Amino acid sequence: MKDAAAKPPAWRGRPLEAVLFDLDGTLLDTAADIATALNRTLEESGWPAIAQGEVRHMIGRGAPILLQRAAALQGRSPGEPAQAAMVERFFHHYGALQDTGEFAALPYPGARESLRALRAAGLRTAVVTNKQERFARGLLERLGLSAWIDCVVGGDSCERRKPDPLPLLFACEQLQAQPSSALMVGDSINDVTAARAAGIPVICVPYGYNEGKDARDLPCDLLIETLADLPALLGIGLGAQ
Repeated sequence: MKDAAAKPPAWRGRPLEAVLFDLDGTLLDTAADIATALNRTLEESGWPAIAQGEVRHMIGRGAPILLQRAAALQGRSPGEPAQAAMVERFFHHYGALQDTGEFAALPYPGARESLRALRAAGLRTAVVTNKQERFARGLLERLGLSAWIDCVVGGDSCERRKPDPLPLLFACEQLQAQPSSALMVGDSINDVTAARAAGIPVICVPYGYNEGKDARDLPCDLLIETLADLPALLGIGLGAQ
């Protein structure tokens, strides 16, 4: 008798070809590194540091928006050249954390096992993030997750970032998968909005960032407590090798 884990992966009765994952707050907890790079950038400009807990509420939509939110929080209005320079310094500090091995980012529980199981079941996988592609690739490689990721789409890979659907559609194109046979997994309204516009169903996790709002209120198709729950929803055994 054929094991249930050998059945073709599917989402609510629809054959599934690909799963797209957000990175920050979904696959990886990166808040500590983002806060460190942000505060080193602020320190260079003589601005006070921002507590990591507050930074967690500011994550989403990429580094330029993060710096804008930091400025607004402190009642500052730097001109466009100064703002652009601070974004570049943020990239410098964030990259240095990876280059020196100082980074603190870690996969969330179930992330590694879920990615392994999905790939073993024949699904194509992508990371679609607003983080710059080079940083996303670097983290996935350093944390030993890149072997289970077919495609990485960063915030600088396309003309527009999430919540625009373009990065998700680009990922599907790279994976040679139809959006109707793909699934998005994320933690924020940006992921949900992008997935809805792309015609892709979306599952969310409750532990991410979501710009300070409760992820349990997101209008997604399903909320799962951990990524370890994902394979079984798709008809895949978590222990698939």
